[in-house]
Amino acid sequence: MLIALAFLVLSAFASVFSAEIETHQTRQHFSSLQLSNFAPAEVFRFSSSYGDHMVLQKAPAKAVLWGFGQTGAKVVVSLSGSHKESAHSATVINGIWRTTLSPVEAGGPYNLTVSQNTTNSSITLTDVLFGDIWLCSGQSNMAFTVLQGINATEELAMASKFPNVRIFQAALEKSEEELIDLAGVEVPWSRPTAELLGGKNFGHFSAVCWLFGRYLYETLKYPIGLVETCWGGTPVEAWSSPRALDKCGLKRSLTSVPYSPPPMQSYLFGNISAEWRSSVLWNAMIHPLLNMTITGAIWYQGETNADYNRDKYNCSFPAMIDDWRMAFHEGSDGQTAVDFPFGFVQLSTYRKNDQHDGFREIRWHQTADYGFAPNPRMKNTFMAVAIDVPDEKSPWGSIHPQDKQDVAFRLVLGARAVAYGEKNVSFQGPFPTQAILKQSFIGIVFNQDINAILNETDGVFFEICCSEDEKCGSDDKWLPAPIIKRGLNYVLVSTPVCPAASITAVRYLWTDWPCKFKACPIYSSNGLLPAPPFILAITKP
Repeated sequence: MLIALAFLVLSAFASVFSAEIETHQTRQHFSSLQLSNFAPAEVFRFSSSYGDHMVLQKAPAKAVLWGFGQTGAKVVVSLSGSHKESAHSATVINGIWRTTLSPVEAGGPYNLTVSQNTTNSSITLTDVLFGDIWLCSGQSNMAFTVLQGINATEELAMASKFPNVRIFQAALEKSEEELIDLAGVEVPWSRPTAELLGGKNFGHFSAVCWLFGRYLYETLKYPIGLVETCWGGTPVEAWSSPRALDKCGLKRSLTSVPYSPPPMQSYLFGNISAEWRSSVLWNAMIHPLLNMTITGAIWYQGETNADYNRDKYNCSFPAMIDDWRMAFHEGSDGQTAVDFPFGFVQLSTYRKNDQHDGFREIRWHQTADYGFAPNPRMKNTFMAVAIDVPDEKSPWGSIHPQDKQDVAFRLVLGARAVAYGEKNVSFQGPFPTQAILKQSFIGIVFNQDINAILNETDGVFFEICCSEDEKCGSDDKWLPAPIIKRGLNYVLVSTPVCPAASITAVRYLWTDWPCKFKACPIYSSNGLLPAPPFILAITKP
């Protein structure tokens, strides 16, 4: 058994390692330097984020097109198809041309032709659709492919049934300077295929991104463009601009960002790097996309920050969101909304019976210490809770749950409610409004009707802080508080054996791995959405 396990570990490591080598050997390279600094920018072409089969942002927003050409030349961009024709002109300035199309309703296909007068040359992109574009970013749980997840065979077989959900994936590149164009493309704009959605482990198309787009398409019934730009094992600092880091007192690091998972699990993080400098992925994998008009973004990251700058994450993550919003808005000349919707996954689980791996704290900090989203600090956001989908038997390690369907489904509920304004779409699990101390119990009232499970033989879920000095920092001040009764929108938990004056707060699911699969105590009334972890002060009579 041990030999077989060792073989599985080594085989998985070899698979990830060889995939990383292959990625760098086969991807399309454009440059590892800032594109404004070298002559080939004079070559007439589109930016690398455009291509056949692409999706451009639909009306009412306007799609931005840009590329490279001969300085001083006149460039004409023509759109034709679906009984619509239009033309726009631009002048090449400092080797770059750029224009903004008139608004185009969802649909297609179109042909997009750009011509340059000085060289009498033209480029035509075909099978172009207009719809909504969503950016997908983060670390290895976002990089986790469809092939690695549950029901992979069925999911891959369905790929061709969704030709209007188009995919694009940036290559893994770092840069010490802000790049104008992507240094490489892993998957150019494509119709989905089983091969593209499968591919290399942690190295081809994202399961969460794809499933999000597919579920969204089933609701919206018009084209969806998915742009994946993610890298396993990365901290939020690598994805943040220097100005965003400055807002949290995180000056751009001149030294490496340390990140070292347990030795026997290093391979599990996929494409992992032992070193990360601040802003290197912002520079290489976000900044080149800023001219793109997008609808919104989804994000799955935080594992690396569980033990690196963890206590700054309640600032660094919201600051990154704010900065991306500002940068995409300005980069698209105001076409991307300045407050575009931003969805994220609250972390799932990693280690059982571990209070000190940082996951319970990072989950809280993912919400800017509110416990829910959207909130006053993180407006126009939505969150998929994943604490109830642990996966102890995942071949990719417990930190990589294979169930990405539930995560994507919960993200789509958030997008429908927040991004698209659908009424009567429930996208948040129950959250407490107050905790009231009575003589022998504490009543915890939620903001919606609940489905509560009374059986607590599988773990400790609610805890009460018993502290004479009203400080609850250490775990030894928190005592278990079993559920003794449930109501339509409340539960009663027993009070621990300590003076009433010392009872100050209640917390819920405050451990890395509190529940079995979909078996946490508190869900929405329909049983679909779990209550997230929380800490709440207790009101005394």
